[in-house]
Amino acid sequence: MSSFTVKNVNQIFGSGTAKVHVLHDINFEAEPGTLSLLMGPSGSGKTTLLTIIGGLRTPTSGTVTVNCVNYNQRSKRQRDALRLDEIGFVLQHYDLLPYLTVADQFTLVDKVKPKGSLSKEQLTQVLDTLGIENLLHKYPNELSSGQQQRVAIARALYPDPTIILADEPTAALDSPRVKVVGSLFKHLATDHHKAVVIVTHDPRLMAFADHLYEIRDGVLTKQPLK
Repeated sequence: MSSFTVKNVNQIFGSGTAKVHVLHDINFEAEPGTLSLLMGPSGSGKTTLLTIIGGLRTPTSGTVTVNCVNYNQRSKRQRDALRLDEIGFVLQHYDLLPYLTVADQFTLVDKVKPKGSLSKEQLTQVLDTLGIENLLHKYPNELSSGQQQRVAIARALYPDPTIILADEPTAALDSPRVKVVGSLFKHLATDHHKAVVIVTHDPRLMAFADHLYEIRDGVLTKQPLK
C-alpha cells in the first residue's frame, strides 16, 4: 500500500494573462521502503509538488491521499495534525529558529508533539551519523550552511514520520557528506519502512534511489535509473 497518492493534480497560479499552469495532471505515489528522486530544471514545479504532497499547499484540482486519509476531506487543523504525525520536511532554507540552540530545536518538537518521537538513543545515533553531535549547544548563526542543513535533516527525522519529504537536502554538502546523507535516507527507507521523496538537482543521490522521476514544464514522467 502506498504511503501517499497524488491523483490528477493541477496547480495554476494567477489568472487571465498572468495565469501560469505549473503542474499538469500529476499522478504520483510512493510506497514504504522506497526512496524516490524528483529531478528537473529550476521552475519545473518540483518544490510545488512537494508542498502539495505535504499539505502545505492545496492544489487547484486533483486529490492527495496520505496513509489512506484524503486531504480534501480534512479541515486545515486536521491536515496540520496529520502532517505533524506522518510527514517530516527537510526544507531548502532550513527554517531553524535563530534564538534556539541545536538541542532546543529538538526540545521544541517535544512541546509540539509530546509522544512518538525518536528515543534519546536513536536521536544520538542520527546526530552521530550526520556528524553534528558536538553542535548541540551552538546557535544557527554559529553554524556553517552545511551544518545547518544537517541539523535541519535531523530535526525532520526526530518526530519519526512515516513519510520524509526533502527539498535539495544536499545542496550545501560536499561529496563525503552527500554519501552520508544519501545512505541515511536509504537506511530510513529500507530498514525503517519509510517513504522518502527527495527533490534535487544532485546526480550524486541517484546511487541511493529506487525510483527516478523527472518534472519538465509541469509534466511528471518516470525515468530509468542509470
